[in-house]
Amino acid sequence: MICKHATVRNAYGIHCRPSLLIAQAAKGYPGKIEIVGPSGSTTEPASSLAIIALALVCGAEVTITVDGPDEEAMCDQLVELFQRNFDFKR
Repeated sequence: MICKHATVRNAYGIHCRPSLLIAQAAKGYPGKIEIVGPSGSTTEPASSLAIIALALVCGAEVTITVDGPDEEAMCDQLVELFQRNFDFKR
């Protein structure tokens, strides 16, 4: 099991589009993934709605725990996504 922290850097927080990318990255992972938000609420990133429910704004810190095969690579990928500054054009 591996546990890492990430700070949300996206100016608009983790909204619909970033949460969808995070959920897609976690989809099909054979191990267990748990995301803990700043309020202590916990979710598995199985869906974008579960991630949105954490209400992650810019500057929020999350804890990502991954337990399973290639757990470090999966955790690193999720940390990168939570910390990415998404530039979606409107």
